[in-house]
Amino acid sequence: MTVEEHDITPARGRLITVTGIDGAGKSTLAARLHQALNDAGHPAILVGKHSTDVPMDDELSAYVDRLNELVYRRDARVAQACGDHYWLLALAAWYTLQDRLVIQPALAAGTHVILDNAHHKILARYAVNPDVSTRLAEQVFAHLTEPDLVIFLRIGSREALARKGEFTSLETGHSGTGDEDFIRYQDTVLAQLREQEQRGNWLSLDVTDMDRDAVFKTAAGALADRLQLTI
Repeated sequence: MTVEEHDITPARGRLITVTGIDGAGKSTLAARLHQALNDAGHPAILVGKHSTDVPMDDELSAYVDRLNELVYRRDARVAQACGDHYWLLALAAWYTLQDRLVIQPALAAGTHVILDNAHHKILARYAVNPDVSTRLAEQVFAHLTEPDLVIFLRIGSREALARKGEFTSLETGHSGTGDEDFIRYQDTVLAQLREQEQRGNWLSLDVTDMDRDAVFKTAAGALADRLQLTI
């Protein structure tokens, strides 16, 4: 590589993921961080569970969209009939394609990635599932790009329910339809996320008594302090 070629090679982008139980405010924060990065002149993309656009490749975009439809836009009866092992592997396939075709190329081009709905919550859900090996669940996601920062929004399940107002069967672990089913299941997922936060570059925020502006300000400060991204 010549000096000139080296000089124009962009610095690697940063991968910032937002995690937490259902109702913690992940999508709200992820969208706001994405907008703030771009407003501050930092090229950034927002990637969520329905992001299927592969830049400059319509055929791959269509393929990823078909997989997204199978994984996230399916009938509930079909989901239950397929079983937990199938969905673990289907989710692993989805995250693998999104990582390989969207996230890695963006980072290599110097674009920062805000990842909403990262796999950490999936791992937490499978960790409390007695029918699926926790080791298997960890292995099928182990190859994914390691985040530069994981922003963990901590909130109690009752407070999360009050924010959401309604929930799906998946958000109770298919354990029932009542509020207590949601609370019981989300408590177990939260406990598993608390274990994960000990393993990597996590920022743990108790957002129970924080409004959206306070959460954003704290997260923005972490991007400046830890990643040198001022917004």
